[in-house]
Amino acid sequence: MSNPSSVMETDTVNDQAAAAPKHGFFERLYTGTGGFRIVGRRRMYYVIAALLILIALLSIGLRGFTLGIDFAGGTRIQLPAVAGTGTSQVTDAYAKALGHDPVTVQKVGSGAAASYEIRSDTLDATQQDKVQTALFDAFHPKDSTGTVSRNAISIAEISSTWGGQVTRKALIALGVFVLLTMIYIAIRFERDMSIAAIASLFFNLIVTAGLYSIVGFEVTPAAVIGLLTILGYVLYDNVVVFDKVEENTRGVLHRTNRTYAEFANLAANQTLMRSINTTIIGILPIIGMLVIAVWLLGVGTLKDLALVQLIGMVVGAYSSIFFAVPLLVSIKERWGPVAAHTKKVLDKRAGRAARAAEDEAAAPRRAAPAGTAPRRREPSGDAPRSAAPRPGARPTGKRQKNRH
Repeated sequence: MSNPSSVMETDTVNDQAAAAPKHGFFERLYTGTGGFRIVGRRRMYYVIAALLILIALLSIGLRGFTLGIDFAGGTRIQLPAVAGTGTSQVTDAYAKALGHDPVTVQKVGSGAAASYEIRSDTLDATQQDKVQTALFDAFHPKDSTGTVSRNAISIAEISSTWGGQVTRKALIALGVFVLLTMIYIAIRFERDMSIAAIASLFFNLIVTAGLYSIVGFEVTPAAVIGLLTILGYVLYDNVVVFDKVEENTRGVLHRTNRTYAEFANLAANQTLMRSINTTIIGILPIIGMLVIAVWLLGVGTLKDLALVQLIGMVVGAYSSIFFAVPLLVSIKERWGPVAAHTKKVLDKRAGRAARAAEDEAAAPRRAAPAGTAPRRREPSGDAPRSAAPRPGARPTGKRQKNRH
């Protein structure tokens, strides 16, 4: 069974599109005149959101996350960079020593301070000695004094206990942040908007975490910090969109020209270009961080922070427009005065359409059939008063009276 407001919105948009001049896609996007059916196609966006959440949860449940050494524990090896070497040569030297590849190898720093950071599972003393010897024989690194030394290769062990403490603190920080955000949303918006905004927040959190699980990005403390940052961005985007919805729907119960769904759809269109611009402006510095800091300067520790922010901002822009606003309309139309107002507007609009159809059916056909000659008017007994008298006709009584 189709949603009445969706049918009504479709008819209204079609009527406006027929009456208004045709505009291009980018012109409608820039002006925000309500030309895009966002609320009217809410079922499609619900299906997309449900699929994204399902895929994310399946990946998290089946594949899990690639936890960094700070969370899972392990061994961190620091090797000063040598000219002409790369991460592949470091990986090969490590693999020859232990028979398996390390978890990650990345270059950090630049110039004389550049080094390779090798992260692996927990190594015992014998394995650490083998790796240190193999790396020294392959690259002959120099220490801070410029002397070739085996001690230039530093090895640090992070216990699983420490990793568990870091994980617990990260989860506590995430939970506290989400709780404070939910409290702010509940105070800032009315009930239904708060429900939609909180749902959008969790949608963004689940999908971003699921994408991290799918592609196998390493979860580090920097990634957790980036996740908290993009949750704040999602909150900001929801505030902007819902402020416009609240402005457009103010006094909607006393108006019968549009329903709540149509006013909300207009608000989504009016903020769509702003959300796109905000997202583009927001991801440009992140792309710059990835290009300059990671690829050019070799600061690999910033990659985790940049990746989670890039993914989260794109998902957040989608959720605030195409998930939060339709969800708000669906909640409003379930019960309460908005549902009654929507029915009232629909009934009134249907009544006008029925009367217009009856009037059109009852109207006489004024146009003659094609190819038919016009009928000649038969002379009537009484000439019209405006007609001129015939030549030789006797004057009327009035004229005879005037003559006398």
